[in-house]
Amino acid sequence: MQLRYAFRLYPNAAQQTALARAFGCARVVFNDAVRAREDAREAGQLFPTAGQLSTRLITEAKRTPERAWLGEVSAVVLQQSLRDAEVAYKNFFASLKGTRKGPKLGAPRFKSRKDARQSIRFTANARWSITGRGRLNLPKIGAVKVKWSRTLPATPTSVTVVKDAAGRFFASFVIDTDPAVDQARMPATDRTIGIDLGLTHFAVLSDGTKIDSPRFLRRAEKKLKKAQRELSRKQKGSKNRAKARLKVARAHAKVTDARREFHHQLSTKLICENQGIAVEDLSVAGPARTKPAKSVHDAGWAQFVRMLTYKAQRYGRTMVTIGRFEPTSQTCSTCGVKDGPKPLNVREWTCTSCGTVHDRDTNAAINVKTAAGLAVSACGAPVRPGVIPAQREETGSHGFPTGNRAAIGAPLLERS
Repeated sequence: MQLRYAFRLYPNAAQQTALARAFGCARVVFNDAVRAREDAREAGQLFPTAGQLSTRLITEAKRTPERAWLGEVSAVVLQQSLRDAEVAYKNFFASLKGTRKGPKLGAPRFKSRKDARQSIRFTANARWSITGRGRLNLPKIGAVKVKWSRTLPATPTSVTVVKDAAGRFFASFVIDTDPAVDQARMPATDRTIGIDLGLTHFAVLSDGTKIDSPRFLRRAEKKLKKAQRELSRKQKGSKNRAKARLKVARAHAKVTDARREFHHQLSTKLICENQGIAVEDLSVAGPARTKPAKSVHDAGWAQFVRMLTYKAQRYGRTMVTIGRFEPTSQTCSTCGVKDGPKPLNVREWTCTSCGTVHDRDTNAAINVKTAAGLAVSACGAPVRPGVIPAQREETGSHGFPTGNRAAIGAPLLERS
């Protein structure tokens, strides 16, 4: 199974200039690939292959005065940009054919230098390394300072350097993990749990535990409102507007990081304590068009469920998702009688059949667990972890470690 480990980078001024040059070159190659494909489509010709694009847009382009500056960055960065364009078209055509799950995808679009997120990728043949002093040595960029928060469990297969909207730099390492080792780390348990996600409480468990919603966005609204108001008063194109925009982006980044950290801690706790977990297949698109839309997005249900899913696969737990139309809030968890829909302001109700008094959310969580079959097959059958794509932001660079915590000893990652 592949995972990503992200660490904060602190490049100096010269390295930031080199990274900006690499971001720009990768963006130009990607846009040239999209333009070449679109020109071929309009002319009624076959799409050029990846090899033809590599020769035309990289090898031959470097010899021309207009694109000679492509030689100032690593060739691997340019090749990976072409590969990204290739994958984007494959996903687009798969979406048109209906062979790709999820919402329909549009055709690849041109990238802009004003995009909030910019990235470049270095694979093993790029000869990047982690030095003995714990710095990340990148070709034609230099040894960049890294804030290590933990030790990497294995040798990374690639590293992606990312610059986000807040102007922060991150190094995202892709690690291949051993499923047997991961499962051995997780304590054995026979507990199962059902989870009802909501707004009043972020999660209510079938054992009666209620987890309050942190509401990170709501708590930061006053500060965000002030920063956004200052941004709107700045003249477009001015340096003060750029500073104000960065201030807004950093405020939003704090909210995003806090929410992600909360989701990671809660999902890891639930995976550690339970062998089987059941949740509802919630649709965010519908509630996102209603009055509490901001609170729905602030909760981040989809991100939390994704974390539960891949962590269950990693550690051999059972993860069951029931249909969103299951009447979990209408059914009595004691006798099974369906008592009909109820307004959202009804938080407690009495079953007309057996007379049991139910807490609305706890009753729904018990019904989620029952509908998933976990109440009958206690502890469920362990799921063998499959090979899934590396999860973005699987683990962050939180905390303030002391000393050099570069991965598995720097000599193992040095490349001569």
